[in-house]
Amino acid sequence: RSVLLLLTLYCGGVTFFFFFGGGVDYFFPIGKSHTAKVEVSSPVNLTLQCNWPQNGKQAANVTAFWRKDGRDIAGSHVTLEPEKRPFIIKDEENLGRYSCMFGNEAKVDFILAVPHVGNVRDKPLVSYVGDSVVLVCKMDDSKPEPRSWLWFRGNGTDKELIDASGEPQKYQIQNDGRAAKLHVYNLSRDDSVLFFCNAVFALGAAVGHLQLKVITVYEPLKPFVAIVLEVLVLVAAILLFERSRSKKGQPRSGPTGFGGRTVSRQRRFGHN
Repeated sequence: RSVLLLLTLYCGGVTFFFFFGGGVDYFFPIGKSHTAKVEVSSPVNLTLQCNWPQNGKQAANVTAFWRKDGRDIAGSHVTLEPEKRPFIIKDEENLGRYSCMFGNEAKVDFILAVPHVGNVRDKPLVSYVGDSVVLVCKMDDSKPEPRSWLWFRGNGTDKELIDASGEPQKYQIQNDGRAAKLHVYNLSRDDSVLFFCNAVFALGAAVGHLQLKVITVYEPLKPFVAIVLEVLVLVAAILLFERSRSKKGQPRSGPTGFGGRTVSRQRRFGHN
């Protein structure tokens, strides 16, 4: 297969555009770095071409060249004139960022990558201890169908390949063209990890991930229990305060004798 990516830059105006195999025009303002994503699923002979218009300003002082992942490509520096550069994309090492440079005047990055996995969840999938869950990864209908799917389980900084045939009581994998499902049974707190789905193409694998969070049935009740405890503490504090205040407000009485009568002592003084 061969694909032509044509990039045309107009530095004398306010916009430039590039064109590639799909027949789409992209317009960007001059003076900044811009990025175009190109998805490739199988080996291809790819030609990238950058054109500088003949009426461009300071044409004689601008040098055009190519970079791959930030490193200059040997032999790509030329004086400013239409530059066509062929690339053979045969394996995953050939994917990456190809940059078309026109000195400091303009730059466009072409990011060559395999098609990305769609419908990836941003939030964790929550389930309960002892239950089962189904993790789903899909490719958009507009994307090519992957050759196969692989599932991995996160283990710290590493990933472990899930072999459902070796643990049928724990895992079950269902692959159906652009979709893949992973059934996880008898969940425990240890299953609160990242799971990765790999859509495998001829040039490499597109990776999607899903975060699973396993909780107990009592965990959703924790906020309610905390509120109840706060209310009980508040009520107890109010009752103690009222009791102490009522004690301070009671009148004091002198000592009483038999029958509840007050006994008073009188001092008698004799007469001289």
